[in-house]
Amino acid sequence: MDVKRPAHKNRRRMRLAAYATLCVLAVALITYGLSRLKPAAPSVERGVIVTDTVKRGQMLLQVHGMGTLVPEEVRQIAAPVEGRVEQIFVKAGTEVSAGTVLVELGNPTIRQQAVDVEYQVKSAEADLNNLRARLDSDRMAQQAATAQVESEYNQAKIQLDTDEQLGKEGLVPLLTLRISRVRVQQLANRLEIEKKRVLTAKQSADAQVAAQQTHIEQLRAQLRLNQENVASLQVRAGTNGVLQEVTVVVGQQITPGTNIARVADPSSLKAALQIPETQIKDIALGQSATVDTRSGGGSVV
Repeated sequence: MDVKRPAHKNRRRMRLAAYATLCVLAVALITYGLSRLKPAAPSVERGVIVTDTVKRGQMLLQVHGMGTLVPEEVRQIAAPVEGRVEQIFVKAGTEVSAGTVLVELGNPTIRQQAVDVEYQVKSAEADLNNLRARLDSDRMAQQAATAQVESEYNQAKIQLDTDEQLGKEGLVPLLTLRISRVRVQQLANRLEIEKKRVLTAKQSADAQVAAQQTHIEQLRAQLRLNQENVASLQVRAGTNGVLQEVTVVVGQQITPGTNIARVADPSSLKAALQIPETQIKDIALGQSATVDTRSGGGSVV
């Protein structure tokens, strides 16, 4: 059978639906209103506010930072040649000059190469002396041969003059006169050839001596290079300053270019400061700076 529902239940449901609709509408209106509002100004405490009159002029902005004094000139001492560290003469913190020996390296190959080339130079110089002596002997022999031919030529020419004078008087046969003339011509040709030989021999001797001298100069250049390599086994500071660090140990095998030590010039220092990242944007080249070293003890690095 049919049961009649109470009317108050229907009214309750309608009220709930109306309340929900009103809530949704209110949230939408509030959201829209808040989106139209401008951001509120930041709030600060009244005690930190300073009231003053605005003035036109320069505004002083100071940036502070902690730091250390560091040398402007630092020289890295590198190994010029390969070798094994045999001895370290100076410790870090010692004042050094340009000629101060810091480290001594050992390399038997470099020393032996210098000795070998030195003997080669001496041998080449001895060969040059022997060459000059032999060439002088050959030159003197050639000059003697030329003088002999010239003497024969002069004698033949005198004989020809005599034969021609006697031939005019009919005292010398025509055949004898012809023979004298042929002999003079032959000796003249020989004398010219001998003189050319002397000139050619001189040019050849000069060329041989020059070639040997060039060879000696090449060996001497190689010897100087090897001697410089031997001298480089003693690694020097190369500049005046303070030895900051020695980066090798005795017995270590190093190659050319390996950093051995670091020398700094303490007479020229600069301040290396640590500025917060939020303030670094306010720093530019050319701005004035003041370094205060009264805050406490420190060290030069």
